[in-house]
Amino acid sequence: MEFVVGILLLLSFFGLAYYCVKGHNLMIGFLLITIAWTVLSLLGANFATPEFLSTTAFYSNGEPVKIMVILNKIFQSAPEGWGTTLVNVCWGAWFGRVLMETGIASTLIRKTVELGGDKPIITIALLNIVTAIIFTAMTGAGPVIAIGVIVLPIMMSLGVPKAIAMFSFMESVAAGIYLNPVNFAQYRAFFIGVDEMPDFTLGWYAGRWGYAAVVISVVLATVLSAIFLKKSKTSHAWAAQTRGAEQKDAPIYTLLLPIVPVVLKIWLDFSVIGGFVIAGFAALFLCGKMKGTFKENCQLVNKLYYDGVVDTAPLVGFLLTLPMFNQVASYASPFFKVILGPVMPKSELVVCILFAVLLGLGLFRGPMTLVGCGAATLGVLRGVASFSIPFLYCVFAIPTITVNIGSCITQSWVAWGLAYTKVDSKDYLKLSIPFAYITGIILYILTFVCVGGLGAEWFI
Repeated sequence: MEFVVGILLLLSFFGLAYYCVKGHNLMIGFLLITIAWTVLSLLGANFATPEFLSTTAFYSNGEPVKIMVILNKIFQSAPEGWGTTLVNVCWGAWFGRVLMETGIASTLIRKTVELGGDKPIITIALLNIVTAIIFTAMTGAGPVIAIGVIVLPIMMSLGVPKAIAMFSFMESVAAGIYLNPVNFAQYRAFFIGVDEMPDFTLGWYAGRWGYAAVVISVVLATVLSAIFLKKSKTSHAWAAQTRGAEQKDAPIYTLLLPIVPVVLKIWLDFSVIGGFVIAGFAALFLCGKMKGTFKENCQLVNKLYYDGVVDTAPLVGFLLTLPMFNQVASYASPFFKVILGPVMPKSELVVCILFAVLLGLGLFRGPMTLVGCGAATLGVLRGVASFSIPFLYCVFAIPTITVNIGSCITQSWVAWGLAYTKVDSKDYLKLSIPFAYITGIILYILTFVCVGGLGAEWFI
């Protein structure tokens, strides 16, 4: 019976992969797969032998767990436990709106362009660096679009073909997300609870792996953009006019505020939300946005928070169903192990090689990305072997961030960019897929060296 249930679970896994590739709603998809896995796991447990179940989540202190307790853990306790992650997401979205409202983000871009002059490659390099820095703090489709309508016309006005301009911008956004505290908390929650493994902080991750991941991504995005640019013909179809150009520059001393929350978190392990609040209100006061009455100032802060939450609303819905799936995966994993145990990789080196070869499956919400059906792959992998949490985090962060967020046309802001620049999706993929593989392979080498077989002893 265990084998039959394992086969059914595996088929449902492929069904989820197909569902995600077709671009259907992720919240509904994960709710459906959670229900299906709950039914199949309970059915399998009802017919499985006590010896098979004794070492699984179906037993606690040597006694079988009641069905109602299991159901409550899946559909109530699991989403409740993600409260901290959701709060971080909302405050991060608010901070992004503050940077847009005060003009700090657009001023950073304009000053960067002035520094680059009329040399496209230098301007691309500088814009990639600044964009990556901005998105270590900002998150969500709204901020990406707000910065995109400034950066993309500037690049194209310098003669950079629109596909290359879009590729360069989107990959630099993804590079910054490797150090974004909101995204780190969101992805970390796929692997462990909020209070588990307190040593695995953003500071530890950044020092061992994150900084290098950002640098590698930015450098390769810039180098490949330069190579693509040399092979293409320049175009001057766009005028250098942007919506942000009409806005007054923010004071120079405020341009450091976007990195304040990240610096405070990495260096001092200070509260992520506290960093957003300090930097956000400092930006509002220093940029003269809080000169109205107390009531008017409250309305402004409230509006920015509202707009930020709207930006992240689809993500919040997904995050409320995902923990249900993560919980039910712990009950389904014994049955997966029966089927996949003999063939799944059990060494860090083999995992890195396999994931590097299969990086393309991170596209179209495939089984390698955590914002697709990669959570199911994670559940299967954890069920058949024992890997450290930092190692698994890095293994799945690469296809999630570099492949899906930066390179895939199903990502919301990439889809917006295609419509905004009138770039054909196949032209974008011709640039983004080679980047994803080159960057991904290098990052998997980094993963094995820093947090895998060669670097596992570094984690305390």
